[in-house]
Amino acid sequence: MQLSQAIKPISFLKAKTADVINSVNENRQPIIITQNGEAKAIIQDMKSYESLRNSLSLLKLIVLSEDDIQKGDVTSQDEMFEKLEKKLFG
Repeated sequence: MQLSQAIKPISFLKAKTADVINSVNENRQPIIITQNGEAKAIIQDMKSYESLRNSLSLLKLIVLSEDDIQKGDVTSQDEMFEKLEKKLFG
């Protein structure tokens, strides 16, 4: 679906809510809702939304990890395994 086909006015959403929901779930393509000619909301299927959230969470973890590396706040692999073994096996 082209982006121009995915832009709908709010009046379309009001009139065809069930059709819009079915469309985003079947096609996995978001629909942009406009109000007074401006984009105001995006309707997206749940699986795509969850995937996006998971991707963002992973990216945040990568950024935090890179910050730790730059600060020198790191632990060697051997040291980490020693700590884990002590916790797990006493």
